[in-house]
Amino acid sequence: MARYRGPVEKIERRLGVSLALKGERRLAGKSALEKRPYAPGQHGQRRTKVSEYGLQLREKQKAKFMYGVSEKQFRRLFKDANNMEGNTGSNLITLIERRLDNVVYRMGFASTRAFARQLVTHGHLLVDGKKVDIPSYRVKPGQKVEIREKSKSNPQIVRAGELTAQTGLSPWIDVEIDKGYGIFTRLPEREEVVIPVEERLIVELYSK
Repeated sequence: MARYRGPVEKIERRLGVSLALKGERRLAGKSALEKRPYAPGQHGQRRTKVSEYGLQLREKQKAKFMYGVSEKQFRRLFKDANNMEGNTGSNLITLIERRLDNVVYRMGFASTRAFARQLVTHGHLLVDGKKVDIPSYRVKPGQKVEIREKSKSNPQIVRAGELTAQTGLSPWIDVEIDKGYGIFTRLPEREEVVIPVEERLIVELYSK
């Protein structure tokens, strides 16, 4: 399945949770989910019973849409997480948080992960001084991620930095917003990653 490119707020309404797919609009309380907190469509307000499989699938969909990864990428991430020592679910979240597009978003250089992915693919980012244009690149602890000098004045990047005051920064990164760079200091602990996803159900889904 290819990456979804349709109306993202419909996805949030369908899943019933904010996935940070909209930036400033979400922070201003103007998201479609807040205005219409029910599924889209003619029968959106109808209550339906969800099966165990449905609950597991919904958690996977939340993670996929939130981080903007395809089914193939997600399966690869799960396989790698399962091959690592420790809890598979926690490993999965750690791996997906290490994606370069997500790190750019966490550092406050982009208001959404979709825009962060665009910045990476268009060559606006440097990792340890070298251009990296692969969104799925896994950032390692200690690596420096910075905006290229000619891109620092981009109005969307500047505005994203201003919005960071509302969203805050993650404790596993050290960022100099004004200078346009940040350090991925360490791997995040699972309890530090605040997302509306129960990875346990995803593990159960893939373990069948």
